[in-house]
Amino acid sequence: MANFAWRARLLAWFALVPILVTASRRRDVPAACNDHSFMDVLPPNTSIEKVDFVESGNTYGEGLRDLNYPIQPTNLPDLCAVTIFVKSSPSSAYRFGLFLPVDWNSRSLVYGNGGFGGGINWLEMGAGVRYGFATISTDTGHNSTTGDVSWALNNPETKMDWGWRSIHGSVEIGKKVVEAYYKKKINYSYYSGCSTGGRQGLKEAQISPDSFDGVLVGSAAWYTSHLNTWVSKVGTYNLPLDGPNHINASVFPAMAKEVVRQCDRLDGVEDGIISAPDACKPDYTVMACNRPGVNQSACLTAAQIETTKKAYGDYRAADGTLLYPGLTPGCENQWSLVLSQNMTSLYGLNYARYFLYDDPQWRWQDYNDSAPEYAARTDPGNATADDYDLKPFRDRGGKMIMYHGLADGLVPVKGSDLYWDRVVTETGGGDAAAVQKFFRYFTVPGMGHCWGTSVDAPWNFGAPFQASYLGYDTWSVPGYRDARHDVLLALMGWVENSTAVDSVVATTWDNSSNASTPVRRQRPLCPYPARAKWDGKGEVNASGSWSCGQVLFFLFVFILLLHDGVKST
Repeated sequence: MANFAWRARLLAWFALVPILVTASRRRDVPAACNDHSFMDVLPPNTSIEKVDFVESGNTYGEGLRDLNYPIQPTNLPDLCAVTIFVKSSPSSAYRFGLFLPVDWNSRSLVYGNGGFGGGINWLEMGAGVRYGFATISTDTGHNSTTGDVSWALNNPETKMDWGWRSIHGSVEIGKKVVEAYYKKKINYSYYSGCSTGGRQGLKEAQISPDSFDGVLVGSAAWYTSHLNTWVSKVGTYNLPLDGPNHINASVFPAMAKEVVRQCDRLDGVEDGIISAPDACKPDYTVMACNRPGVNQSACLTAAQIETTKKAYGDYRAADGTLLYPGLTPGCENQWSLVLSQNMTSLYGLNYARYFLYDDPQWRWQDYNDSAPEYAARTDPGNATADDYDLKPFRDRGGKMIMYHGLADGLVPVKGSDLYWDRVVTETGGGDAAAVQKFFRYFTVPGMGHCWGTSVDAPWNFGAPFQASYLGYDTWSVPGYRDARHDVLLALMGWVENSTAVDSVVATTWDNSSNASTPVRRQRPLCPYPARAKWDGKGEVNASGSWSCGQVLFFLFVFILLLHDGVKST
């Protein structure tokens, strides 16, 4: 899953970019940048759709025809762009693209996708190629926007392409294409993806442990069967539209502000960022409409307060079995992503209609608690990435970094906590330290879904979608292109030099989406369950004033006492 609504504000840019820009041919076009270079390595069900040489400074992509990724990367380096077509079954097919840079670093990098959308992610490939990677991305077997799932209706083979087959095939064939082009072996293979892309990376590491040496996954929508049914369930809490329980989205910002007021200090620093959401239990009675002096345009009735409790609460079966964990305090500014206004989120509604039940007439009112069990039993497309035994990946030397924004209102961060805990049990036998030798998990205070912040929190650390959020020719972390600030470079150091990633510094700017403005804050992210701790004397917005460490017992006591005091006010 991913929310790509931010691109709407960039539509004016489209008028300036042709649907497809192919650079003029130069005399020094690499001899291998042609169809014939790849013919011998392609399987029988595969064909070359297009090969182009892109001259330095130009752009490449499919423009508005690429529904999920209509924005093209700009100012590219010299590279060969290749598009491959794969017939995956008699009734399905997928495509994938490659950027093969002239200045290659002998590594490959596969990028994941977002939501249920289809399309080659040329924009992210453009960010990765600037490191020197040969980059690869699939269209997942269809062309659609992120919440459009109509392509899946009564089409099990296309569901399979989205679920795992298009990524797996693109990796296998893509590596052969890369090696045929450069006439040498790939030294190291990497993966980078967030949301659905996070799920894709976990799934590929589970079914094919030798696909990647290093895997970077964020805000992973790994639990397809339970996450997407939870999306429908949590949406019903805020419906119907005219019900006494319904909270209008216009109230969410006031709720977010109140939660910060109550819970900001629970991590020991009052900085507007909730870094200890597990200790936060919002008390919305202070916003009760019957409370004297409360703003009546941003207040909550008793029924609406009950809605908030349900949204934060874990979704459980009648026997108490956990189906999916609820939202985390601090993500209220993104509640509109799942607590929709007149129906449940498309990620839940359209999943049920087109992916799970193959019934376009299905309504949110038809939802019942049998859905997660049915989804898990049928698992359309074999999409759910719920194999917690990563020993095969570990044993061949693979390294994995997972991260999640604590203010994510689309994919609850507690879902990543759950995956981590189950891997510790299944792979590590309960020994988290043993798992951390190859797999580390970082939470990002104040970051929303995959990127961005509404509370001026440091959020950029070189993760997928983050560079392209800042610009179409942006890569890594502007001004901080090193392994201390860029998690992809840190992962490379772990894979290639055995330098474990003990922390990575996140950055934000005065304008959080404009890296040309002054740096506002930097702060280290720490391997779970450690948290960044302020030294109590240094500049609170400087990364050097913070360090990673476990939360001590006395601090837990302090938090509980402080929280009780807040609730009593």
